[in-house]
Amino acid sequence: MNRDRAHPRRAFAGGRILTMDPALARAEVVVIEDDRIAAVGDRELLRAYPGTTVEDLAGRTLLPGFIDAHNHLSIAALHPIWADLSHATTMDALKAALAVQAAREPDAHWIRGTNWNEVTTGVLPDRHDLDALGLDRPIIVAHYTLHQCVVSSQGLDELQLGRSTPDPPGGVIARGADGAPSGLLTERAWSAAHAQSMAAYRDPDRWAQLFAARMRQLLRDGITAVHDAACAPSAAAVYQAMHAAGTLPLSVLMMPHAEAILTDPPLDGPVTGNGDELLRVGPVKLFADGGIAPAMDVSIAGQRSAFGIEFPGLSENLIAAVERGFRIAVHAVGNVGLKNTLAAFRRAARVRRDDDHRFRVEHVCLASPGQIAEMAALGAIGVVQPGFVHHVGQSVEGVPWDEEIWLPFGDLARARIPLAASSDDPCAFHEPLRTSSHGATRRTGSGNIFAPEQALGYEEWLHAYTAGAAYAGGQEYERGTLSSGKRADLVVLDGDLDADNPPRVVQTWVGGERAYEAEVKDRKPYS
Repeated sequence: MNRDRAHPRRAFAGGRILTMDPALARAEVVVIEDDRIAAVGDRELLRAYPGTTVEDLAGRTLLPGFIDAHNHLSIAALHPIWADLSHATTMDALKAALAVQAAREPDAHWIRGTNWNEVTTGVLPDRHDLDALGLDRPIIVAHYTLHQCVVSSQGLDELQLGRSTPDPPGGVIARGADGAPSGLLTERAWSAAHAQSMAAYRDPDRWAQLFAARMRQLLRDGITAVHDAACAPSAAAVYQAMHAAGTLPLSVLMMPHAEAILTDPPLDGPVTGNGDELLRVGPVKLFADGGIAPAMDVSIAGQRSAFGIEFPGLSENLIAAVERGFRIAVHAVGNVGLKNTLAAFRRAARVRRDDDHRFRVEHVCLASPGQIAEMAALGAIGVVQPGFVHHVGQSVEGVPWDEEIWLPFGDLARARIPLAASSDDPCAFHEPLRTSSHGATRRTGSGNIFAPEQALGYEEWLHAYTAGAAYAGGQEYERGTLSSGKRADLVVLDGDLDADNPPRVVQTWVGGERAYEAEVKDRKPYS
C-alpha cells in the first residue's frame, strides 16, 4: 500500500465528480489538505489554493470512499487460514481439504472448514462422513451463510449435544432416524460450535495481521470504512489495539455482538457513539429470525405456508439495549422476522420518544407493501445487499409468489426509506461495483432478470454505498459525501458507470493518503 504524504494539499480535477451531496450537485474540483476535504467547487476554486498539486482525473470519476454497512470483517479475515470448501463438489474433495487443514493448523483444537454450500456443490456431509477422516480433533464444516454447520461426533461430544439434548430456542439440532444428532446444527444450535472453533485463532497478534490483510483487500475495491456486523469482544479488543498502534488501514464501526454468533450480545460495554471516526461503537446487533431458516408466512399459487425460525426475546432485548443507550440493528430476512422487528421498534419508540433511534433493518429480503409503509413511518433504515440478487434471487425466481416482495429495493426507495448498501461479506461477494451491478440489472446467478421493477440505478447504489451507509452508521458528519470538512476518503473509478459493464477502482485514498493505486496503462490525459 503506497502511503504518499509528500504533498499535503492536493486538488482533484479533470473528470467527473460525484459529491453525493445534494447541496453540491455540480463540482469540478475537490481540494484536500492533510486528512480533510478543504473545499469543493468549480475550477476557479484553484485560484484560492496556489501551489496546490493537481491530481488529473484524466476523465475518470471521483466519489467518496465506499462504506460497507454490513460486513463481517472480523470473521472474513480468518477465512484464508481455514479450509475453503466452496469448490469441494464431492465428499472425497471435502475430506481431502479438511485433512490438509488439519496438517496446516496442528495446534488448533478444532479443524475448521468454511464456505460450504450444499446447493452449489451438491455435498451434504453428516457426522459419520467427518468421523471417517479418523482425525484426533473435533471437525466443523461452517456454512457460507454463517447460520449453520456440520460437526463430527467428537464435536458433538465437546458441545455436549446428545440424543436427549433439546433444541435451543431459535435453533435446530438435526437428528437421524434413531433420534441421535446427525451433526447438522442450524441457526442458534451452531452458535457454541462457532465460538469454540474460533477460540484457537484468537491470538491478538495473528488476528491483527489477518485483519490488516483483509482491509488491504477491501481498499483495492474502494472500501474505506466498514460496519462490522458481528463484532465480538475479542475482535473489538484487536481493533482497539490496532487503533492505538496507528495500524488500522480503514475505519471500522463496531456493532457489538456475542462470541457465540447469533446469540444475544453483551450490553455492559461502551455504547453507540463511543470512539472516534477511525474506530467507533455502532448499533448493537440483534436477530429476529434465521438466515438459512428465515421466518416466513407466504402465499404461493394460492396456498399459504409458514416456515422458518423466529428468535425469541427480540422485543425485550431491544428495549434493554435502547435503555442502555445503544442504537439498534436487527437481522430480519423473512416477512415474519420483519413483522416482529417492526413491533419491537414501535415499542422502543414509545419508551424513548425523543431519541434519534436510527432503527436499522439488516437485509429486508422479504416484505409486504404494508411493512414497507410501516418502516417509512418509523423512520427505519434498510441496510440491504444488492449482491443478494445473484444468489437469493436465483433461489426464489420462478416461484409463483402471490403477495410478498423479494429484495424490494425499488419499493423501499419509492417509500423514501433511507437505504444503506452492503455486502454481508464473507457470506457473499464484497466488491461494491459488482454488487451494485446486480442491484441495478436484477440479474441473478442463473442469468435471468428477477423482478426488474425493484431495480435501482447504478448511481443510486453508489449513493447507498456512500451517503446512505454513512447515515445508517451515524457517520454523516464525517464521511459519505465530498463536502468541506469531511474526511478525505476518496475513490477514483475508471470506466463508465454502466451496470452491464461496471467500472474498476484505480485509486483509493484514506484520510488524504493514497492507499491503493492500480496499474493504469494507455490512458490519454484529460483535456
